Amino acid sequence: MVPSNFGYSIREAGHHFRRNWTTVLGAIVTIFLSLFIIGLFVLGSVMISSVVGGVEDSVTIQAYLSDDATDSEVEAFQSKIEGWDNVESVSYKSKDEALEEYRDSMSNRNASDAVAALDGENPLPASLVITLNDPQEVAATAERIMEDSTFLEIRDTADDPASSPADDVVYGQGTVDRLFEVTNYIRIGAVALVVMLTFVAFVFINNTIRLAITARRREIAIMRLVGASNGFIRGPFVMEGVLESFIAALLAIAALAGGMRVLMPMLRENLSFLAFDIPNEVLFATFGGLLLVGILIGLFGSAIAMRRYLKV
Repeated sequence: MVPSNFGYSIREAGHHFRRNWTTVLGAIVTIFLSLFIIGLFVLGSVMISSVVGGVEDSVTIQAYLSDDATDSEVEAFQSKIEGWDNVESVSYKSKDEALEEYRDSMSNRNASDAVAALDGENPLPASLVITLNDPQEVAATAERIMEDSTFLEIRDTADDPASSPADDVVYGQGTVDRLFEVTNYIRIGAVALVVMLTFVAFVFINNTIRLAITARRREIAIMRLVGASNGFIRGPFVMEGVLESFIAALLAIAALAGGMRVLMPMLRENLSFLAFDIPNEVLFATFGGLLLVGILIGLFGSAIAMRRYLKV
């Protein structure tokens, strides 16, 4: 398509829209569904990443300390850990705070019975709670703590010959490993689905333009006989594909925006303990990306259909 027949291409595309509105509507609906699903998976993956990021950020290491450890020993070890590259913060949790946290984590009746059974004693150890910059490094950081000579002296079960440092460093080892494995699969799967759906939308627009070409073969043959250039013949079909994809992209954006406006407040209200968040810049980038992908699908899908099946 060349600039000299731009107006002609638009007019011809508009005429075809009116003459074959059922075919055009089917193409728009098909591309709309593809782009809508693409946008849904993109925004869904962002939401999942937000939730997963919140869960990952909650991953901490607890290093249990002996009751015999002095304040100076604990402070020295805490200062040492705070100097490690991957450590974001280190906080001290006293025995009383540990008991209060235990009480809050259980039902009122169970907590009362358990605390009463202690008969005024508190068997829970004090600990250092370590938060990391990169939760993926939790296992390596925990291993480093277990190998630290200072920690080996002040750990909770240091006096028990049968114990090991791993007994005093807790971060939910098995759960954390499975969490990171699942989240990595989710992220890879989301990318693969977006690529697949983009290809499906491309195939749909390509097939739609092929049908339009087949229906107008006689008209195209006459145009070639009277000397019409390849660009002049190709223009209306390319414009038709672009307009169909553009309209479908706008509909997909409108549907996603409306769905987000309804769904997000419900998720935040009913699942307040999870961090459902999609930044506005990500939302606008997704909508802009859908519009661009729609136009490119229409442009290249129709151009390839013309080149492949008409050799023009």
